[in-house]
Amino acid sequence: MSQTVTVVFGGPSAEHDISILTGLQCERVLQRAGAQVQCLYWDRGGRWHAVPAQTEARDYLDGAPAKAQRVELKIGAGADDGFQMKAGFRGTKTLDLGSVLLALHGGAGESGGTQALFELLGVPATGSSPAAAALGMDKLAFGALMADAGVPALRREIVSPDFRPSFDGPNIVKPRFGGSSIGIEVVEDYDTALALLKSSLHMRAGAVVEPYRDDLWDLNISFTTAPQFKTSLIEKPLRKEGGAIYDYAGKYMGGGADGMTSAPRELPAQIDPALEAQARELARQVQQLTGLTGINRLDFLTDGTDIYVNEVNSIPGAMALYLWPDEDPGRLLLAMVEEAKTANRRVPTASFEEGAALRAAGGISGKLTGLGPQR
Repeated sequence: MSQTVTVVFGGPSAEHDISILTGLQCERVLQRAGAQVQCLYWDRGGRWHAVPAQTEARDYLDGAPAKAQRVELKIGAGADDGFQMKAGFRGTKTLDLGSVLLALHGGAGESGGTQALFELLGVPATGSSPAAAALGMDKLAFGALMADAGVPALRREIVSPDFRPSFDGPNIVKPRFGGSSIGIEVVEDYDTALALLKSSLHMRAGAVVEPYRDDLWDLNISFTTAPQFKTSLIEKPLRKEGGAIYDYAGKYMGGGADGMTSAPRELPAQIDPALEAQARELARQVQQLTGLTGINRLDFLTDGTDIYVNEVNSIPGAMALYLWPDEDPGRLLLAMVEEAKTANRRVPTASFEEGAALRAAGGISGKLTGLGPQR
């Protein structure tokens, strides 16, 4: 019997449209691999929809596609926990999700929120643990971890009126919690970076700054931990002529209608074997340090000799399948789903010396002594 896999995509994020493309690609790949696939669409307004099979990207231009069915999420109702949909006259049923493949990019979908949601529901889901996913999304925390571990990375610091960077401009300014390519700006001075905190929609939740070096170019690699750690081919994305950075348009719009899979690139990258070996070793170190699982994409900057870890994407566009041309894509996705089923997620456990602290507590009024001025 084929297993049920629910592909979840969309979400209230700036990367909503790319998530739809990734989700629909994953649906087709899993169907070809023999899985029983259903799709759950999270619209921009936060509503959930069970959508028909084999929809196309254009079907989502105005929101949920035709014949989509609204589902309501219930938590805390015991046996009724989960996504509820209408069944018959005035009846409802809980949608059997099987296992979940998260194809959400950015926002709560990639940064640990939905991972925690499905943990609460007891449903195995890809996308790493909530803690690892949050670390991967937070550019400041990720950069600090790399620096503390001695992993080569450009200096990355917070943008705030209370701090001045330890390096001079020009700088790259990035949303602290955004994707790898949305809202990035190159600025000549720190005052311009500070102004972006107010003027840029993508940076209002925070921003980071790092040195801009025009001698550096991009390399990307994917790694998977399912069923064991391995790395993909390495690609060299090709920036548009005169482009200072590899931005959203270059990544998703530069290669035709299918987006990232045909964006301009050199694959495999024609680089020195020593540089390639270093990139693969750095990917292994990043996985160990972060605890990220499943299929990820790691982005580097290099001058051809030195290489720097830039960012990690825990749910990459197109699931980075284009970096694995010699692998069966269905097998890659199903291995990730199987890994999620056996992941060591946090589960409720008995308290240490259960009940001892409650019995010894006495009245709560005593616990309030010394808290604030007494009236």
